[in-house]
Amino acid sequence: MFCNQCEQTAQGTGCTKIGVCGKSADVAALQDLLTYAVQGLSLVAVAGRKVGLIDNAIDRFSLEAIFSCLTNVDFDPLRFQNWINKTVELRDALQVKVLAAGGTVDFDAPAASYTPAATVAGLVAQGEALDFMHKLDDNEDLRSLKQITVYGLRGLAAYGDHAAILGQEDDSVYAYVHETMAELTKSGQGLEQLVGLALKCGEVNLKAMELLDAGNTGTYGHPVPTEVPLGAKAGKAILITGHDLRDLELLLKQTEGKGINIYTHGEMLPCHGYPELKKYSHFHGHFGTAWQNQHKEFPEFPGAILFTTNCIQKPADSYKANVFTTGLVGWPGLVHIDNDKDFTPVIDRALALPGFAADSDKGSVLVGFARNTVLGVADKVIDAVKSKAIRHFFLVGGCDGAKPGRNYYTEFVEKVPADCMILTLACGKFRFFDKKLGDIGGIPRLLDVGQCNDAYSAIQIAVALAGAFECGVNDLPLSMVLSWYEQKAVVILLTLFSLGIKDIRLGPSLPAFISPNVLNVLVQNFACKPIAATPDEDLQAILG
Repeated sequence: MFCNQCEQTAQGTGCTKIGVCGKSADVAALQDLLTYAVQGLSLVAVAGRKVGLIDNAIDRFSLEAIFSCLTNVDFDPLRFQNWINKTVELRDALQVKVLAAGGTVDFDAPAASYTPAATVAGLVAQGEALDFMHKLDDNEDLRSLKQITVYGLRGLAAYGDHAAILGQEDDSVYAYVHETMAELTKSGQGLEQLVGLALKCGEVNLKAMELLDAGNTGTYGHPVPTEVPLGAKAGKAILITGHDLRDLELLLKQTEGKGINIYTHGEMLPCHGYPELKKYSHFHGHFGTAWQNQHKEFPEFPGAILFTTNCIQKPADSYKANVFTTGLVGWPGLVHIDNDKDFTPVIDRALALPGFAADSDKGSVLVGFARNTVLGVADKVIDAVKSKAIRHFFLVGGCDGAKPGRNYYTEFVEKVPADCMILTLACGKFRFFDKKLGDIGGIPRLLDVGQCNDAYSAIQIAVALAGAFECGVNDLPLSMVLSWYEQKAVVILLTLFSLGIKDIRLGPSLPAFISPNVLNVLVQNFACKPIAATPDEDLQAILG
């Protein structure tokens, strides 16, 4: 086994026996094999596009297959066996159609003719022999760039899949994914070419996030400032965690009138700001934080728990009986809600559990400061900057994780001077989301922009402010201090680079898959740097 795609990878170099996230060596091998199989499908899909053959079902399937390899999505070997077999079936069927249309399917890459073993054990052996990541390229720096692109594709696939679920698609996204997966079967590319390939991943991801934003806001309305209770109401309860707004909507509809209160966890917190979701009276509030306390929190939750998309490490045995999964999420031993999205098993389990015995008040937090809200008061923000009431903006956000060192972000926010604003998004905010930081001229100093994909909103806010001040984004009094954990953070970072945004501070540690020479390229071109040992050092460097 070798896996170094997330921030908490063992000893900062790579997991070699079992993933720190709980992923087994078998699953790691199967994920590599699935990625390899999708490369073969992509080669044929590219050939198909050349003769006008575009199959939306294959496009959608490809995103789902790539997404399933992202950290903390699917740990079930049997599901990966199905993914791999289906990939090869689609590849072979499409190949026949391409030939019939006059296309060429004569490929040098072995992925195009790969034949799956008949058993899970056989597939695992194939995956181990493949040694996929190490064999991307013999050159360390070129391999590093190819890994960055592979991991970026996994993040891009997540956002593209979420957008497609809400009816938002663009063929340019699918075409890029297939073209890039096919390109990664080749060797001989130069450093500059592979840097361009990685930056293109970020550029296409901006489009994917734009599509997802259109899906979320077009379906559920633009988020509005909303006070979200952190306590509980007496009664039966279901907690939903992950990222999928459609799953939350369906759960709210199916639990209406059943005496069950719905609570969010993790990145579902921003959903309370969407008008079409907050209208449900039993959509009560938010329970818990995110990574750092999850195994303590979930056993204390007295109801059923629904995981959507990637959201958490492997569930502990102490609360497995109450956990259900949906979408691409899969773990052995857990009940999975199929594509029919009938949440009856979750509802029945919630009704059988005791629920909260009494009301509790643990305060509240504000959400709903996506671009529509912030730009609605842009004149006040601009005036506050001109009058020097606002000295600086900080975007402090990204992924949370369990590894030590993330207290840096809590301390950073606590130490940001009172004349500075803080924008935050993604689950990294749970290090400080309940801090009461006051306001500047009636505008809260801590503004929750939303989920990780709402980096799109943050970018639009920055672009609009730059336009108002007639300068570039890099000239704004704005600093980005980001935390990363998995591959959606990787692709968002690539998106920021593709936009030319510089001087980003990243932590708590740098990705293990970035070689020293590639890191030097990022430093020279984008002034990207690791966070300092203490928040005080970074604040001094930024503010002087």
